[in-house]
Amino acid sequence: MTDYRRLYIPGASWFFTVNLENRRGNLLVEHIDVLRAAFAYAKQRHPLRMDAVVVMPEHLHCIWTLPEGDADFSTRWNLLKGYFSRHLPGGESISKSRTGKRERGIWQRRFWEHCLRDQDDFNRHVDYIHWNPVKHGWVQRVRDWPHSSFHRYVQAGIYPLDWLGGGIEEIERDD
Repeated sequence: MTDYRRLYIPGASWFFTVNLENRRGNLLVEHIDVLRAAFAYAKQRHPLRMDAVVVMPEHLHCIWTLPEGDADFSTRWNLLKGYFSRHLPGGESISKSRTGKRERGIWQRRFWEHCLRDQDDFNRHVDYIHWNPVKHGWVQRVRDWPHSSFHRYVQAGIYPLDWLGGGIEEIERDD
């Protein structure tokens, strides 16, 4: 078995990527209300600050800042994934190893995390999160993706509504 280790720094800010097992589906946006409830469920039990998020059809990216003295993001993901899985109808393909562990076949077992080093690192990851729907071809402009904290950032005056020139058509025109 792989010797898998994570870095835990109390009170740090973290960038996460979490994927569905079926990367061709759109389960997360089809069940966005269940996912929102799963986030609320995890946050109620183990507080965190959600600094940025984008929910794509089959994966999500987010930045969390944990309370001072707390480094346990793994428990939060376990709660969130478990809640979401329990509140969806069954029927997905489940491997033998997952069946033996009484797991659903919804999420990839692991997630990717990166401890944000400084404000520049934080800002780059917030930009990456908000650009992701355009990058993957789901929308032409960042503002057109509904499942993103981008809209909160616009309301707070951090981003203009036409951030990055309004979208991919502007970038393609410059080529």
